[in-house]
Amino acid sequence: MKIYEELKERGLIAQVTDEDAVRDLLDNHKCTFYIGFDPTADSLHVGSFVTIMTMSRLQKAGHTPIALFGGGTGMIGDPTGKTDMRKMLTREEIDHNVECFRKQMAPLVDFSDGKAIMENNADWLLNLNYIQFLRDVGVHFSVNRMLAAECYKQRMERGLTFFEMNYMIMQGYDFLELNRRHGCTLEVGGDDQWSNILGGVNLIRCKENKPAYGMTLGLLTNSEGKKMGKTEKGAVWLDPTKTSPFEFYQYWRNIGDAEVQRCLMFLTFLPVEEIRELTNCEGSALNKAKEVLAYEVTKLIHGEAEADKAREGARALFGGGTDTANMPTSTITAADLTGGSIGVLDLLAKVKLVPSKSEGRRLVQQGGVSVNGNQVTDAAAVLTAADFPDGAAVIKKGKKVYHKVLLK
Repeated sequence: MKIYEELKERGLIAQVTDEDAVRDLLDNHKCTFYIGFDPTADSLHVGSFVTIMTMSRLQKAGHTPIALFGGGTGMIGDPTGKTDMRKMLTREEIDHNVECFRKQMAPLVDFSDGKAIMENNADWLLNLNYIQFLRDVGVHFSVNRMLAAECYKQRMERGLTFFEMNYMIMQGYDFLELNRRHGCTLEVGGDDQWSNILGGVNLIRCKENKPAYGMTLGLLTNSEGKKMGKTEKGAVWLDPTKTSPFEFYQYWRNIGDAEVQRCLMFLTFLPVEEIRELTNCEGSALNKAKEVLAYEVTKLIHGEAEADKAREGARALFGGGTDTANMPTSTITAADLTGGSIGVLDLLAKVKLVPSKSEGRRLVQQGGVSVNGNQVTDAAAVLTAADFPDGAAVIKKGKKVYHKVLLK
């Protein structure tokens, strides 16, 4: 199966500027394409995973990827999907985040011997002459068309600054610059980037009088239509210090039934037919497919050894065992105890299993908290040193979340 057809079979392609031309480009030629990454944090999260996997797939098909880090645009912030203006980062913060991204992408994208390219748009954006930039680039962007774009329409009611309106123009200029530097002819991004991608495609046609193309990818969403990748603790990060391999594994092991096939298609290299066979079932029979998904995704990001440990730990826990070696862990000290004890609600909040004590109280009242296998029925319950045999207690939240607390 040729690469364009594989992307379609997997349901990855959302929109494309010229399907026949892009199909021919990807199936019959070698092209250079780029995907941009917004360096607003010091780790990528699962929202970036689809684009990284697509970058890897296209590279395996013989194409040359450019990973463009938004060191320049990151100082403005993309308004797409946001109701408020993003926090502006310093150059030092952005440079640090970009370096973190480089390391996280390395297991999936081969940057050796020119097989992939890394660029930072700060190299050309930060030193632009503003008047010249407006004369050369700004004249090719229609304000009416920009305001009709979904990414700006969502912000109009709350207030859209001129500062942010420059984002689309700068992203378009990135495409033009990469086209000139590397012969890049295709921009790939999430489907929420469609308007920004079109700006770059049109700019290259106007300035260089040659074709350029755009392709967007489907977004991972849950049954409620919300982007996947969030938990009660926040984003699911690729950095193991922010989201442990065990928590990462459990996130994918616990996704909804309706999302299993799509996630396997988007986030693994398993053949399409094998995925369909795995997911041709319902209810508890889907647990095998969820375990395969969790293992494959964890292996890609954290390596086979960590994936093995996460799977073994999960099987031991959910099979009624007591293996806690790979469980997410927090530590408290005697100073956290008052009079030799700590309230269960205080403990839940301290180890961030709940966002607040009121949420913890609701959870206890609903029967959703156990400590060392014993259900907590009283929100006023307290734990003493005796509840930490061998210096550790295991808290179970709901049916699937386990957390070990060490008392030092």
